[in-house]
Amino acid sequence: MLSREELGRYSRQMLLPEIGIAGQEKLRSASVFVIGAGGLGCPVLQYLVSAGVGRIGIIDHDIVDLSNLQRQILYNDTDIGLSKALTAKRKLELLNPFVMIEAYPEKLVAENAMTLIGRYDLVIDGSDNFPTRYLVNDSCVAAGIPLVFGSILGFEGQISVFNYKGGPNYRDVFTEAPDEGESPNCTEIGVVGALPGVIGTYMAAEAIKIICGFGVILSGKLLILNMLNHQQHIFTIGSKSTQSESKASVKFQDCEIDIVRFRALQDDVSENIFLVDVRENYEFEAENIGGINIPLYELREQIATLPLDKKLVFICETGQRSKMAVQLLRPMLSAELYYLSGRFSG
Repeated sequence: MLSREELGRYSRQMLLPEIGIAGQEKLRSASVFVIGAGGLGCPVLQYLVSAGVGRIGIIDHDIVDLSNLQRQILYNDTDIGLSKALTAKRKLELLNPFVMIEAYPEKLVAENAMTLIGRYDLVIDGSDNFPTRYLVNDSCVAAGIPLVFGSILGFEGQISVFNYKGGPNYRDVFTEAPDEGESPNCTEIGVVGALPGVIGTYMAAEAIKIICGFGVILSGKLLILNMLNHQQHIFTIGSKSTQSESKASVKFQDCEIDIVRFRALQDDVSENIFLVDVRENYEFEAENIGGINIPLYELREQIATLPLDKKLVFICETGQRSKMAVQLLRPMLSAELYYLSGRFSG
């Protein structure tokens, strides 16, 4: 039963009919494991602790760095050099004494992933590298635990919910990790400080909805938000185990070409290819290898500009957005669609 102080603390939240006292008790009984106490982890943790999630685990082997302070809002100058996990625990305990917070100042690896993840009802992945994302995903699938996923880069963020009630998992969207050095990160590209606040808050909201059992969950969907131009898009994703294997279906590996195959297509005039760069305008202007520039979010609106009598080859920085372009347009176009995997060289 909720105490008098808890009733007062969460009163505005419990006024919502979707939550109420019953939902608040579900939050207090829930346990959430947060991977990473960085840009995404900070707002996720602050809002889940404030909301009254009963037990929260934090794993992060990193220490606070000066360059973190622009976006990792739990920390300040006095925390530089200290463990993120332990510092986050100390500060979050001041935010809400009714929440049990467990800190793990260590790296999530294959040897400890299943043990740690298995202690919680829900996992939230705010990590910033592909090996960890695949490890977290595979561990959640094995343990039957839902996973809230988020990622950020530049002005763009992604959110989805994986392994929820038999829904798709991370590998259904990103089949394989890009080769080392092929995927840009915040250290190389940068990130606007407010972006992790927006995406992390969205992730926390999805977690609350899952725990309390209300609203539409982002399972089977990938939400992409761009703060630079206010555009957003939701991609529908399906589990490979339920995808149709009919002749009409086209698997992504059949549409993928590497840089060698791409150069060969360019050199062979008989192939008649049409290159579409789906990056943002500012990225295209900074460096490109030709073709036309249609940002991913504008493809639907500009679909009439694409020549259906040519092989359409979509490119981006790493192959992720171009892969989504093929996924988006496949049901709409009869043309041959390809995406360039990996990093291109301008």
